[in-house]
Amino acid sequence: MFSPTASPVEHYRRVDTATAVSQADPHGLVVLLFDGAIAAIQQARHAIATSDNATKVSSISKAMRIVDEGLQSSLSTRGDAGLVQNLNDLYGHIGARLLEANLRNQDAPLEEAGRLLTDLRDAWISIAPAKPAPLARLLA
Repeated sequence: MFSPTASPVEHYRRVDTATAVSQADPHGLVVLLFDGAIAAIQQARHAIATSDNATKVSSISKAMRIVDEGLQSSLSTRGDAGLVQNLNDLYGHIGARLLEANLRNQDAPLEEAGRLLTDLRDAWISIAPAKPAPLARLLA
């Protein structure tokens, strides 16, 4: 998990991410997936702007994996089939835009993918289940 060649900042990021994942509820884990994909897209946009091809490729690949293996593959088959299909199609579109950005070295598809994921993240946060009251408040 931790390599001896990683910088102290990278170690901190890994510990912070591991802590966030271990403490998140299922709803929070999806928020972390959105956050990771959005951050990778932002990094890819910066890489395109600075002609850093290696970072562009790795960042877009990371965003694609999160969308495909995290968000899209976790869609539940229970519930509204139309909503599941729409989300599946939207994640497919986002993946296609990420691929296009990578192949054509273009920012516009990244901007669109980031905006769509941000809108989905905001909608997901708005339906978060209510958190239980802290124990101290219940005992007071």
